[in-house]
Amino acid sequence: MSTEQNQPREFDVVLGGETPPPLGGAVLGGIEGVKNRLASTDIEAHITALNEALNYGNIGIDFVIKELDSKSRRLRHHAANLLQSRQEIKAKLALKNYKFWIGFEKLNGLPNRHVTTFANRKVIEYDYNSSIITGDTLNTAFALRSHRWRSNSEGMDCADKFKSLVKNYHRKGIEALVFGLWHGFNYNSSYHPVANALAESKRSLKNLKAVFIGDIEDSECMISSITQSNVTPILEAYPNLEVLKIRGDSGIYPRTSGLAFDPLRHNKLKALIIESGGLRKETVNQICNLVLPELQYLELWLGRDEYGGTSSIEDVMPIINGVFPKLKYLGLRNSEYSDDIATALVHSPILDNLIELDFSMGTLGDEAAEALLSCPKIHYLDTLDISENCLSDEMIQKLKQLDIEIIANGYQKDSEDRYCSVAE
Repeated sequence: MSTEQNQPREFDVVLGGETPPPLGGAVLGGIEGVKNRLASTDIEAHITALNEALNYGNIGIDFVIKELDSKSRRLRHHAANLLQSRQEIKAKLALKNYKFWIGFEKLNGLPNRHVTTFANRKVIEYDYNSSIITGDTLNTAFALRSHRWRSNSEGMDCADKFKSLVKNYHRKGIEALVFGLWHGFNYNSSYHPVANALAESKRSLKNLKAVFIGDIEDSECMISSITQSNVTPILEAYPNLEVLKIRGDSGIYPRTSGLAFDPLRHNKLKALIIESGGLRKETVNQICNLVLPELQYLELWLGRDEYGGTSSIEDVMPIINGVFPKLKYLGLRNSEYSDDIATALVHSPILDNLIELDFSMGTLGDEAAEALLSCPKIHYLDTLDISENCLSDEMIQKLKQLDIEIIANGYQKDSEDRYCSVAE
């Protein structure tokens, strides 16, 4: 650090007015003065210090970036606003990583179309007939789909498309892939070939960072009937994978095992999303046994019992108790036991770090919502999503008095007839 950074400037406060401070006296200026004020518990002093920090170059930017992890919603927002005007690469990167899921295409019901964006990238269906190879693989997610109403004579199946894509684009550094149907669909088939094909192509797809398996419209196949498989080979083959999205589970059909995870550690995965009409307790337990030190975004659609959603509050307690230490977004969505989740979260250590809490499409009622209202740590959140639950208008208005963003889109269900929104 240069000595100039420790000298008082026009922005600094010097104790003693025009009289030089006594030997050993305190000078509340320079970067040390900023550090002292940042240690204050007073919000206004903290904000003033953040404003001053940017006058001290890179070290000051580092202080502002650090505040993006503050427990205070107000300080996080202020730091983000300060960084918006900065041109430094580190400032831009910090903003990109802060709430990186903001640009995700988030489904709030049955899928009625294929995704158009994935992992903050534009989705382009791979055209194996085209001789033009785009150079922008960084901002592209390639979609590989086969449709059951097409005969084999009308074009390649998904497996052949994937082989063609890898052959033509592997030198371009593919970062994101979206998979639709594979070899048509029936209740005894699964996405096992996708996992195997991806694992076998790991040498050609070293830059792969995001994978979505199951981009299927409801008109093609009901979400509760999308049969997945063990996806561990994908995680093992791609240590740099950051986003894994799965739609379906369906281990309820004969001769299919459904979605599964073997115990493993993955050091780069930041987002895990599973959309399901019914997620089995075995799968939830397997997820909780994964070691994911960088996981920040976890979205699970827990679903209905009659469609395979056999989990209960006991199965998600490891998540609530903090098994994923860096979690910023938690979406335990489409659940029939939302009340149990909310009540357990009131005493959860993860509220210290969560930015967004999502109960949407569930069965949250007034009594459990009242427990959330009474929890001091609920004020640490930026956003609470209570869309499509079982809340009264009065309770929604009470929640909207909180100094956080409340999302209450869609209809609220009858509190006497509780059901999650998505099953078939």
